[in-house]
Amino acid sequence: MKLSGGVEWALHCCVVLSGVTVPVPAAKLAEFHDVSPTYLAKQLQSMSRAGLVRSVQGQAGGYVLTRSADSITVLDVVDAVDGGEPAFHCTEIRQRGPLATPVEKCVKPCAIARAMAAADRAWREALRASTIADLARDVNEDAGRDVMIGVRGWLGVPAGHPLPLHATR
Repeated sequence: MKLSGGVEWALHCCVVLSGVTVPVPAAKLAEFHDVSPTYLAKQLQSMSRAGLVRSVQGQAGGYVLTRSADSITVLDVVDAVDGGEPAFHCTEIRQRGPLATPVEKCVKPCAIARAMAAADRAWREALRASTIADLARDVNEDAGRDVMIGVRGWLGVPAGHPLPLHATR
């Protein structure tokens, strides 16, 4: 399964947004991750169209998650950025060539199409089982400290500003 780089960027942004309650400007997210602001803006727009983030206008504007990080799955982000189409598309190659299977004998998908569909279902289920909150917890565990405190500080979120409920679990 090959995913675009935009999926990685979008997931990182969601993890950052899961630890704040104030809007974060796209330019600040791009600077934080050292990525192209233009390309990141496209990923944020895709996630906005999918209802995962929303843009807040004004001087203190930016992006926020539309719901708690434990209700946004990795699959939600993948589908928002790269679309929900399966990776494999059967072209019924078994119906071609010198030993082609007649169309009337093709009453079910071929073994290859079935195997690929099963793999796609398993992959999607694994992504559906992991949430942004799970990723944020794993990021903290991997760092061996509460990295979100450092993120909040870098973003300029006031120290007294409450953490989102979903980020404290």
